[in-house]
Amino acid sequence: MLLPPSLEELIEQDHPVRVVHQIIDSIDMQPVIAKYKGGGTSSYHPKMLLKILVYGYLSNIYSSRKLENALKENIHFMWLAGMSKPDHNTLNRFRSDRLKGVLKEVFSQVVFLLSESGHVDLKEVYTDGTKIEANANKYTFVWGKSIKTNKEKMAKQLEELWSYTQQIAKEEFDQQVPDFTVIDPEKVAQTIQQIDTALQDKPVSKKVKQKLNYARKNWPGKLAEYEEKQAILGERNSYSKTDTQATFMRMKDDHMQNGQLKPGYNLQISTNGQIITHYTLHQKPSDTTTFIPHFDSFKKLYGQLPESITADAGYGSQENYEYTETEKITGYIKYNYFHKEQKQHKKKDDNLKNSSSLHYNKEQDTYYCPMGQRMKRVGTQNRKTSTGYPQSYALYQAENCHGCPLRGGCHDQNTNRVLSVNHRLRTLKEKARRLLLSEEGIKHRKKRPCEVEAVFGNLKQNKGFKRFMLRGLEKVEIETGLMALAHNLAKVA
Repeated sequence: MLLPPSLEELIEQDHPVRVVHQIIDSIDMQPVIAKYKGGGTSSYHPKMLLKILVYGYLSNIYSSRKLENALKENIHFMWLAGMSKPDHNTLNRFRSDRLKGVLKEVFSQVVFLLSESGHVDLKEVYTDGTKIEANANKYTFVWGKSIKTNKEKMAKQLEELWSYTQQIAKEEFDQQVPDFTVIDPEKVAQTIQQIDTALQDKPVSKKVKQKLNYARKNWPGKLAEYEEKQAILGERNSYSKTDTQATFMRMKDDHMQNGQLKPGYNLQISTNGQIITHYTLHQKPSDTTTFIPHFDSFKKLYGQLPESITADAGYGSQENYEYTETEKITGYIKYNYFHKEQKQHKKKDDNLKNSSSLHYNKEQDTYYCPMGQRMKRVGTQNRKTSTGYPQSYALYQAENCHGCPLRGGCHDQNTNRVLSVNHRLRTLKEKARRLLLSEEGIKHRKKRPCEVEAVFGNLKQNKGFKRFMLRGLEKVEIETGLMALAHNLAKVA
């Protein structure tokens, strides 16, 4: 070509790469720039590197090596980079180090821009979660229950050795049995030394000698290893050895939709108009426990909470309902059995075991069983959820269930039927039911699957984002932020 065209001429005016270029140019990159120390040789501008990464995630190119090749071969990347050619190490360092802890601020700026342009409304959000596999080996794992079981076995064997020593050496070993419920490496080593000294000149069976030698060599080291693993576990039940911050979660990803335990992270997102307004990553598989941390983070990022939240039954707990009530949020949040209740409402409920089907006299604080017998209140039971949230249950007991013809279908208890009722949760569920069945609630319930489920479908199926490339919670959060930015800019384009 005698007069070769410029890259500007080769890119369409409505191409998504122009949206990426325009929006990232209009945001404040000071949080990222502040992470550079200054001095030394010249570096690539962080705006240019961020454009490359975001457009890479928009184009389903997640590898830094593939991005390096694209900067030499793809006219859109060449135009964004102004013909600069940062290598894969530069791109990877920028993604892993420079964006750590600051990408969410950049993301919020983009959401504010979309809010000002009318693309998104922060007052009304739809929330759901999905599990994404970690870049970790699913066959190298640590289980909290296994550690607990092994420690209990050690304590039991130590107690047996102590009792055996007391029988063999009564005079030299006339000591009280120590408390073996809590054991540590120092205590175990000290106890084994005491037993060994007491049995030194005594006729001891070969089996006991072998057990004692094995305990001396292995148990203190094993207990030290268990303490390290429990420190990594924290409140979790499991982790992968290749990514210790990833928890084993049940994922439905085979052709028969059978659940498989794999290391992963629980991704929670809030959307409006199929645009992601907020995202958080969690190490616990249950959606119920992620609701409050997710919206606390939302408030910290935007300085306000949404006026209405729509979510499915995975979030319907007393703690979450109390949170929306305290923060004066209209929560269209389902609870377990909401849909089942709607079906049963159309037909007679014959389930006698269901406490909601029993008549309750609020003035006398009394329930009536299916036979019309009074169930007086006999006490209160206080419980705590897995998050430490306190709950109070009122207990009601029937006076006489002996010989009742309905007993088989009424309850399976050996004594007279005892009913456990959380009155506060019932009140909150009744409020949630009224909101869900209102005209506005029905509208939001119909809209929720088209909102947040469609975003997950796009991320997992269209973009193939089913497994993280980086390891560790902080780096995985960066990947999620880049994916959320790319999704939003693609949606705007």
